[in-house]
Amino acid sequence: MEELQSALRDRGLAVSYVPEKGRCLVTTNDFYPGEVIISQEPYVCVPNNSATESRCDGCFASGNLKKCSACQVVWYCGSTCQKSEWKLHRLECDALSKLDKDRQKSVTPSIRLMVKLYLRRKLQSEKTISATATDNYNLVEELVSHMKDIDEKQLVLYAQMANLVSLILQWPDINIKEIAENFSKLACNAHTICDSELRPLGTGLYPVVSIINHSCLPNAVLVFEGRLAVVRALQHMPKGAEVLISYIETAGSTMTRQKSLRQQYFFTCACPRCIKMGQQDDIRESAILEGYRCKDNICNGFLLRDSNDKGFVCQECGLIRSKEEVKKIAAEIRETSDKASKSLSSGNLKECISMHKMIEKLQQKLFHPFSISLMQTREKLLKMLMELNDWRAALSYCKLTIPVYQRVYQEFHPLLGLQYYTSGKLEWLLGNTEDAIKSLSKAADILRITHGTNTPFVKELMMKLEEARAEASYKLSSKDDQ
Repeated sequence: MEELQSALRDRGLAVSYVPEKGRCLVTTNDFYPGEVIISQEPYVCVPNNSATESRCDGCFASGNLKKCSACQVVWYCGSTCQKSEWKLHRLECDALSKLDKDRQKSVTPSIRLMVKLYLRRKLQSEKTISATATDNYNLVEELVSHMKDIDEKQLVLYAQMANLVSLILQWPDINIKEIAENFSKLACNAHTICDSELRPLGTGLYPVVSIINHSCLPNAVLVFEGRLAVVRALQHMPKGAEVLISYIETAGSTMTRQKSLRQQYFFTCACPRCIKMGQQDDIRESAILEGYRCKDNICNGFLLRDSNDKGFVCQECGLIRSKEEVKKIAAEIRETSDKASKSLSSGNLKECISMHKMIEKLQQKLFHPFSISLMQTREKLLKMLMELNDWRAALSYCKLTIPVYQRVYQEFHPLLGLQYYTSGKLEWLLGNTEDAIKSLSKAADILRITHGTNTPFVKELMMKLEEARAEASYKLSSKDDQ
């Protein structure tokens, strides 16, 4: 702990302890919006490889891959990544090569992550791989496992996974119980590694970043640059402030967020948003985001259950909506969603779009205009329409999602920035240069803080913005010449 505190002190940080939370990361210097608070390479990480998609073990790239000829499990994009991973993969490769093909199919990313965890510990103890104050197995040991909070079914699953890890490693003195506990630690502490557009690529364990606690109203954001985890300040953080990131999707009611946190992380959040649970403003917001709309199309009111539990009463105009009506529309939505899933799995994208438009119409009848469910349907339509290069229709759906994003996310949330970026790119493709400049400017204001100013992703955004401005300037000068 002394070595870690010393290493963090040089970065303007310290590990502190709060009785109701446990360990936390606090600032010993001021940090400003967009400033890197801490960055860390993973102790171990794996790409999300599946039967349909593979990624390089070194950089998580997905193009021009070659499978390791010995183990036939791991992929690399080239010799550079293969060499950088070789010290660890040499041992993993040897272990995986001894498995029969059926057993190899059981080696999921989670199993590989655990195998790599034990192999890295072994290599560091043998001094084959160097250990530092912020990169050593002792930091993994310090992580909370929540074993006492896990139900029996999950414990049995962890025990089965631990036995498979033991079978792969073939170490005579390995502790099965410890492996099972480490699986529980990974479930609570590992992070999903995403690309710049927040698409999941893999999973990594970052023991120092894992010290950072959660808030549904965070003052910092975690993003990834390749495999590197980078935590940046979203606002001015004075000396002595606790660094807080969000562990979950924050678009949702307080009840939904609390449920998600309890199920995966075993705690009840007491952040400034969550302590309002049950208050009038929170009840109203929850009903708007996840409840039903007034059946009078002119009224924009939200509904709450009536005292007899026979229906839902509009809090604006007093109209009652029966439970039967709500159930009928909800059943239609479920039925159409099932059909849409079948269309998608069969590869019929146009039919799937048609089905989702039907779902959207039904949801518009049932849900409030700011409904999360309605927003998610429109996000799916946006994605599918972009796959078909239907830029105009895609833009219309992108525009419909932005007001909901503005409502459910903080001012400097990366998802809001990315949605502005999508809007700007579509507007530019359609020749709406002035609109594109506005959207790209809004995207830049957010993403320069969340993603940094020197990342290739933000540099590309700034280049697009400059090109759009130059195009607008040229059009204006051409008009003046005429």
